[in-house]
Amino acid sequence: MTDRERLNPEELRSHQWYGTEGQLRTWSHNARMRQLGYEAEEYRGRPVIAVLNTWSDINPCHVHLRERAEAVKRGVWQAGGFPLEFPVATLSETYQKPTPMLYRNLLAMETEELLRSYPIDAAVLLGGCDKSTPALLMGAASADVPSIFAPAGPMLPGHWRGETLGSGTDMWKYWDEHRAGNLTDCELRELQGGLARSPGHCMTMGTASTMTAAAEALGMTLPGASSIPAVESGHERMAAASGRRAVELAWTGLKPSEILTREAFEDAVTTVLGLGGSTNAVIHLIAMAGRAGIKLTLDDFDRIARTVPVLANVRPGGQTYLMEDFYFAGGLPAFLSRITDLLHLDRPTVNGTLGEQLEGAVVHNDDVIRTRDNPVAREGGVAVLRGNLCPDGAVIKHISAERHLLKHTGRAVVFDDYKTMQRTINDPSLNITADSVLVLRNAGPKGGPGMPEYGMLPLPDHLLKQGVRDMVRISDARMSGTSYGTCVLHVAPESYVGGPLALVRTGDTITLDVEARTLRLNVDDDELERRRADWTPPPTRYERGYGALYNEQITQADTGCDFEFLARPGKYPDPYAL
Repeated sequence: MTDRERLNPEELRSHQWYGTEGQLRTWSHNARMRQLGYEAEEYRGRPVIAVLNTWSDINPCHVHLRERAEAVKRGVWQAGGFPLEFPVATLSETYQKPTPMLYRNLLAMETEELLRSYPIDAAVLLGGCDKSTPALLMGAASADVPSIFAPAGPMLPGHWRGETLGSGTDMWKYWDEHRAGNLTDCELRELQGGLARSPGHCMTMGTASTMTAAAEALGMTLPGASSIPAVESGHERMAAASGRRAVELAWTGLKPSEILTREAFEDAVTTVLGLGGSTNAVIHLIAMAGRAGIKLTLDDFDRIARTVPVLANVRPGGQTYLMEDFYFAGGLPAFLSRITDLLHLDRPTVNGTLGEQLEGAVVHNDDVIRTRDNPVAREGGVAVLRGNLCPDGAVIKHISAERHLLKHTGRAVVFDDYKTMQRTINDPSLNITADSVLVLRNAGPKGGPGMPEYGMLPLPDHLLKQGVRDMVRISDARMSGTSYGTCVLHVAPESYVGGPLALVRTGDTITLDVEARTLRLNVDDDELERRRADWTPPPTRYERGYGALYNEQITQADTGCDFEFLARPGKYPDPYAL
């Protein structure tokens, strides 16, 4: 790492709490440390390192982070720092309703205010399940306290009857096979026991793996940290090393604002698209960039997508492999070594420049991490659509769709909400055919609420039994990064606030053309204006509490779904400066 001038102990942020002699509050703070069982020589003059832990008994992706926090603290002690563990909100994708996306900004707020209000010189951020990665990094960026992210790591591959299973992706696949009558209840229960075999987040290139890879590409982790399996011994070593690096970050004062630059976010977008990563990364990276004072847009994603090939043959965008295979193939450094001409190698990271992080990186399996002349796809895995149905944009993960549907015109079948869709999807009177376009509305940031992962709408049973496995589906929802299919997502503005999706009627025709990057409702403007005049806003979802704050402040998908009062620029002084 390039040499930086080291701070004196008196320049540490924690000195304001512990080291200013002759102050009543300083005397009191040291008294309370003695109450906690610490002597002054254990912490005074040393960097105080916060270990923000999203561990929870109900979060299987993070259930091992209780032990990893101990490894982080070990590393902090080894480097001469003083660790303090802070429990923060856990965002469990598997259990939290209506969606943990509703609470991403809450964890970001908690992270920001905790880092700002306590005597902390640097932080290690422990997370990995989908929303926890952007939330922790958004909060750290806003607080601008030296920080390093330690990813939770993917779980082990699943296994069932000689098949290797990918969490999420094979869940959707085999559930449809069960609905089609091709899998018995007993077989489904047996498969249930083999799908998720260890702690850790999804081992496909879903949102969790996509976002931890983005964190590494941004420069906020140690090299190779994002793909280490959660139960691999190397994961504990990475946690300890992150603790040691946090102490160095405190002494040098290297802040997120120096790392999270425009170039860093462009490299993160390039990485996500080259991995064939989750569409959710579009929303999260836009929000994260906003916290760093950088305007990242849908147009940036579409522009970069046309320049980077998909090289990661990892499900669901790829056909074969899972994250453990990606790890053994060399992990993210090996992947990035194949696209160095598309990256900004001189920019800083928590561990030197990006170029220094990639030194010596080698790909060990050319089928897992493809060469440029043998890509999974010639262009990045996500396309941005425009048109009269999505004036502010929509996205589609086209590499996971059936090719014949990427240019398609079909009759719309409209569902006003997810519960109605679940109840009526098999209703014969809807006349749903394989050529129909399924439309779900009121599933966006406000309408969901929280923009749940409803976007991979289920196909009717009668079509599944005919062998149909994909249809064009359109919504203002998100979908799981482990999902697949011709699913147009994040339609903005959402229907709940009067976006054009609110005006679609069953029987209208809709044209999707991914190559042309267009999504069009084939209804003339005069008719749409008549429909708009008849549209009535739906009732408010929340009358009080956090939900009311969320409803008042949430922005639309194309701007990152952050809270307006958190995303806007402005001064926010440290507490000891007030």
